[in-house]
Amino acid sequence: MYKAKKSILELKEFLDTKVDQFNTSNFIELDPISIPHQFKKLQDVEIAGFFAATLAWGQRVTVINKSKELLELMDGSPHDFLLHHTESDKKRFEKFKHRTFNATDTLYFIESLSRYYKINRSLEDAFLPATDKTAAFPIEQGLRRFHDIFFSLPDYPKRTLKHVSTPARKSACKRINMYLRWMVRQDDKGVDFGIWKRISPAQLVCPCDVHVERVARKLKLIRSSQLNWQTALELTSNLRLLDPQDPVKYDFALFGLGIIEHF
Repeated sequence: MYKAKKSILELKEFLDTKVDQFNTSNFIELDPISIPHQFKKLQDVEIAGFFAATLAWGQRVTVINKSKELLELMDGSPHDFLLHHTESDKKRFEKFKHRTFNATDTLYFIESLSRYYKINRSLEDAFLPATDKTAAFPIEQGLRRFHDIFFSLPDYPKRTLKHVSTPARKSACKRINMYLRWMVRQDDKGVDFGIWKRISPAQLVCPCDVHVERVARKLKLIRSSQLNWQTALELTSNLRLLDPQDPVKYDFALFGLGIIEHF
């Protein structure tokens, strides 16, 4: 059991050990990241990952099963479905539901992503600055830009806004930050994909759910009283002291300690 450490170096050693323990291929099967791992095509990985991350609240087994159900409704080929589906094809989604994510939300996601992919090759572009796409930028800017693009269609359902977080609403943005971790981080462990090359792992913000928050508070990595965007930034800032180039790798350690080891 972890006890209070005397230095940041001891904390780093402890968390590095936990990253090595949980950031392995064994992590994939029981996590929503298993959904995009079923695909090889870049766009399919992006789309499957985005839906899996969006649905990622509640029991992980249920999240995985509902994500599989949704992608099966897309004939197991999400990119092709988004580009070529017909109006009659949309009827199959009328009964889809996961917690508060219902058919209205699903159909808007399909419409928004469909229009996007008919113009753009990769969803990565939606997170990049509108002008210089090679420049470093605060990831908060990227999250805000993605949200604006995603809800740029006229008459979008207001209810669907809650399913795509943005720092503009002070949200911790747990699921979208997790999605970015999947797409951006790359190492030799095979869990995260690292298929987006124009965003650096150093720019990412750590996903901060209730399990990560609880462990981070025990480790004195969070001191603010609330769970919001500033909390996620505080956590990430402290994790950068441990690894400035890849702070969100510690998501594996904090999540694993919280939900697997019940730290």
